[in-house]
Amino acid sequence: VKSEGPKLVPFFKATCVYFVLWLPTSSPSWFSALIKCLPIFCLWVFLLAHGINFLVSHRSANRILAGLIFSAVGDAFLIWQEQGYFIHGLLMFAITHILYSSAFGMKPLDLKAGLLMGLVCSSCYAFLYSYLSGPFTYLVAVYIALIGFMGWRAVAGMQLCNDLWTWTKLSACIGAMLFMVSDLTIALNKFCFPVPYSRFIIMATYYAAQMLIALSAVESRDEEDFRKRS
Repeated sequence: VKSEGPKLVPFFKATCVYFVLWLPTSSPSWFSALIKCLPIFCLWVFLLAHGINFLVSHRSANRILAGLIFSAVGDAFLIWQEQGYFIHGLLMFAITHILYSSAFGMKPLDLKAGLLMGLVCSSCYAFLYSYLSGPFTYLVAVYIALIGFMGWRAVAGMQLCNDLWTWTKLSACIGAMLFMVSDLTIALNKFCFPVPYSRFIIMATYYAAQMLIALSAVESRDEEDFRKRS
């Protein structure tokens, strides 16, 4: 907290600006898109300050940075979702989840966590299915599969029963769960029924998720450096 907290101050300030101005509730504009994306831009700077960039070979960390970039593009598309750009935003976040899954890796496998995540995601889709129509019937299914897979890989990396866990792996796990809560709230609010305080729930969990996942990139960079030196 002492070492990373001060570096996240711009992110916290940008998040406060979003909730104070609450511009995305007004007519879509490039300014409201900027305010919505500003916290994610601050996370880019946070990772760049840790030496994470595409010119240096830190594969896991670089994929998280790339995921944040696609997330910002997805955020911008969703500002204009009523103008027909919802699917574009969905695609950007689908790519984000693929990148995050790749960053979290396939070791340890933890099939029990995968089975549990599969049951949770199947239950969510079964509930949403009757509300879906047209291309959303299969697009939402694919998206849920991708975010469920991302959640599985984040949970699998968090082994609380032994000495292999770390705070940053825990942050990745919690971040992935919050991301799923955010997206489930979007789906319920858009396809099923109005969710009270939906925008606050969606954005609060989303920003927290992205911050925690960005924090996990710091250690993945350090682990790769340690393996190279060894």
